[in-house]
Amino acid sequence: MNKLSVVIPLFNEEQNLRKLVDEIFSCLVNKYMFEIIFVNDGSTDRSVEVLEKLRNKHKNIFIINQDTNKGQSFSIYNGVHFSNYKSIVTLDADLQNDPKDIELLANFYFQNYPNYKLVGGIRNKRKDSIIKLISSKIANKVRKLILNDKCDDTGCSLKVFDKSEFVKLPYFSGMHRFLPALFLALNNQNFFLKVNHRHRVHGKSKYGTIDRLIKGIIDIFRVLIIKYKLNNG
Repeated sequence: MNKLSVVIPLFNEEQNLRKLVDEIFSCLVNKYMFEIIFVNDGSTDRSVEVLEKLRNKHKNIFIINQDTNKGQSFSIYNGVHFSNYKSIVTLDADLQNDPKDIELLANFYFQNYPNYKLVGGIRNKRKDSIIKLISSKIANKVRKLILNDKCDDTGCSLKVFDKSEFVKLPYFSGMHRFLPALFLALNNQNFFLKVNHRHRVHGKSKYGTIDRLIKGIIDIFRVLIIKYKLNNG
């Protein structure tokens, strides 16, 4: 049976966690050996309390508590290094990613490994605000043009990838949005599949729009430097 480490960063998602765990278990039980690693990124609500109850119920749930909010990239980086299995799944805790799609991506990943060491989701009919959609579309076009990463939606958190390749990458804040380009820089191949995208029901988005767009453009040039070092190191 194939093994998966599901890494989920979260910040103030107490109302989503029980349903998220139920959905993950319903689609992975008896199909994969798996663990769920929640990286609590300094939540100030009852997320920790909810997580502890879920951990008491399920032996394959693990919790990493970060005292302060360190961001999604650091949380994923931390969770991947903590994981026990070599195949990693990442997704958001806000329920906009559909856990049913884990099986879709994981099946393709295992059937085609090592030809593809990263399989990413492309959000179909995104359920986001107009401003967020426009800023994301601009950022994706600019990034794809400069980095040639062949990915139309690098912001989709739902991905399956090889841990041994990920740990070769240098950490920087924002790296989670550039994994396709970074995996290509390690001479790997990626593949992308359309996945479901859902409306956020509880909580609110933790990310800005224009500020995130500007930071993303700056990060593109950081990735170019990393790519150069990886290819000429």
